[in-house]
Amino acid sequence: MILVTGGAGYIGSHTCLELLQAGHGVLAVDNLSNASQESLARVEQLTGQKPRFMKADLRDRAALERVFASGRFEAVLHFAGLKAVGESVEKPLEYYENNVSGTVNLLECMRKAGVKRLVFSSSCTVYGAPAKVPVTEDTPLSPPANPYGRTKLVIEDMCRELHRSDPAWRIALLRYFNPVGAHPSGALGEDPRGTPNNVMPYALQVAIGRRPHLNVFGDDWPTKDGTGVRDYIHVVDLAKGHVAALAKLDALGGCVALNLGTGRGVSVLELVEALGRAAGRKVPYQVVGRRAGDIAETWADPSRAQALLGWKAELGLDAMCADAWRWQKQNPDGYGR
Repeated sequence: MILVTGGAGYIGSHTCLELLQAGHGVLAVDNLSNASQESLARVEQLTGQKPRFMKADLRDRAALERVFASGRFEAVLHFAGLKAVGESVEKPLEYYENNVSGTVNLLECMRKAGVKRLVFSSSCTVYGAPAKVPVTEDTPLSPPANPYGRTKLVIEDMCRELHRSDPAWRIALLRYFNPVGAHPSGALGEDPRGTPNNVMPYALQVAIGRRPHLNVFGDDWPTKDGTGVRDYIHVVDLAKGHVAALAKLDALGGCVALNLGTGRGVSVLELVEALGRAAGRKVPYQVVGRRAGDIAETWADPSRAQALLGWKAELGLDAMCADAWRWQKQNPDGYGR
């Protein structure tokens, strides 16, 4: 049985699906603050297998201990956490409490239960504003430009120090870039509560007519068209990367960081144009000022993940946009919370 924190969320639910299809039992834990249990019902529909679910907040130590008392777990895949760059600048303490304190509780409960195998959902933000791209795992870790990224770096440091104190731990730190897209069935996708913080879900709501236009945060960045450049990765590829890391945890040994990305930088305007092609309509946008905490560009060198995990991203930008648009069309109100 694999414990998946944040298992009802966007990346967590897609990974639960891939885990079930790979033959694993799954217990998803989520506080449902930015997720819907309907996502797991859809996972069951798609796989014919029912993931177990327990509602719990990682900051609630007693609730987490009940989770670990409910079964024996081979490993933990840890997705739970707040994840919006802009919001983290406005609410830094909330991000440290949720992401860092929650992870301390999780690691303590894992240690107490004798579960020392972890795949952690980290982020390319730990590289800060890299001096050059593409980014490799040997790129110096520098202070991230926002509190969200700093919480990821703190958690990575905790994991490294935990392994140094007890070499029995096996930890994969998956630094992924910008997840987009949806399951190709259109049944599973990203459904943020309130105003989306990330470009793709916001652009989808513009394309379907729920919002008038997309805000593009700056067109004066030192990039190919002046807009921010990121490495967008299909969420299905990302989920498969987690399953591959789980399978190789023991072979990797120790505490190992791996980039999960496509290796290609895509600008915001290129993403908007690709989504317009998928939707068959233009996605209106307006340029506004730069957003606090952003950087100009980053994309991955994913060759180490390919070498050590036998994994690489297979789906390109057009597939990301087509699948995301299918999800949006079939679920105009998301999971209908």
